[in-house]
Amino acid sequence: MRLLVVGGAGYIGSHTVYELVRAGHDVVVMDNLSTGSSTMVHPDAGFIKGDVTVKDDVRKAFSKGPFDVVMHFAAKIVVPESVSDPLSYYHNNVEGVRVLLEGMKEAGTTKIVFSSTAAVYGEANGICDENSPTVPINPYGETKLACEKMIRWVSAAEGFSYVIFRYFNVAGADASGKIGLLHDHITHLIPVAIQAALGMRDHLSIFGTDYPTEDGTCVRDYIHVTDLAKAHVLGAGHLLAGGTSETMNLGSNKGFSVLEVAKEVDRLMPLRTVMDQRRPGDPAVLVASNDKAGQVLGWKPERSLSDIVRSDLAFRQSHK
Repeated sequence: MRLLVVGGAGYIGSHTVYELVRAGHDVVVMDNLSTGSSTMVHPDAGFIKGDVTVKDDVRKAFSKGPFDVVMHFAAKIVVPESVSDPLSYYHNNVEGVRVLLEGMKEAGTTKIVFSSTAAVYGEANGICDENSPTVPINPYGETKLACEKMIRWVSAAEGFSYVIFRYFNVAGADASGKIGLLHDHITHLIPVAIQAALGMRDHLSIFGTDYPTEDGTCVRDYIHVTDLAKAHVLGAGHLLAGGTSETMNLGSNKGFSVLEVAKEVDRLMPLRTVMDQRRPGDPAVLVASNDKAGQVLGWKPERSLSDIVRSDLAFRQSHK
């Protein structure tokens, strides 16, 4: 396959590019490097610096084609920022996808793999499958849901096919140690806990210990970024083989509590934790059903919570 990966210098995009290259595919990355880094781009992939919201940049990227499949990872993803600056999220996330779809139409490229999010489910509690209600509670989730709908409508009108993946909590780093989560403002539990263990933070705050769970802390679904990336390779192959358009969750099908994650980190390095009050809007349990991805793509996560923690720690230690 020959693929255009938009946002391929970011965290999930770069890991997907690594897996695509390892599988023998030809990849061109387009990224504006606003949150990604050129050092994260696989050396065997082509690279174009460009912004997905700028039509001329998108046309330049498609001039390197033809491409069999396009992958989109170029979203702004920080929930509090989306609340304080919703216009920038609608511009980057929604307008960016509109411009990309327009570029696909012009170039005659008809297949797209889109990075969505479990945030489309809003305050769902328990196990979510793809038929769970989509009721986002922040602009980030709203923009992703708007993109999903736009992709479906455009695909129906233009004869495109798509795979939309909804992620839960993604963490870990590539086994090579060359790429991982580099962001300055990390908010996800596992890398935050590891930063605290490494002394990069004073402690790990645990928000709420009175939830109706086994140990009183929130339970969430965690998936290794490499397992996630491999699902994208399968998704692209599914489309190239003439497979139907699909929307699928990507998760571990298993929940771990905040305390379980903290204990896993503490096994490797001492971790100071501080108990704090609940945060508004945090459901007690949020876990993904990954049955559909297994049925359609033959995909299942192979890496454990321990693998996730160890790989992120190794990456963070080598990039201090």
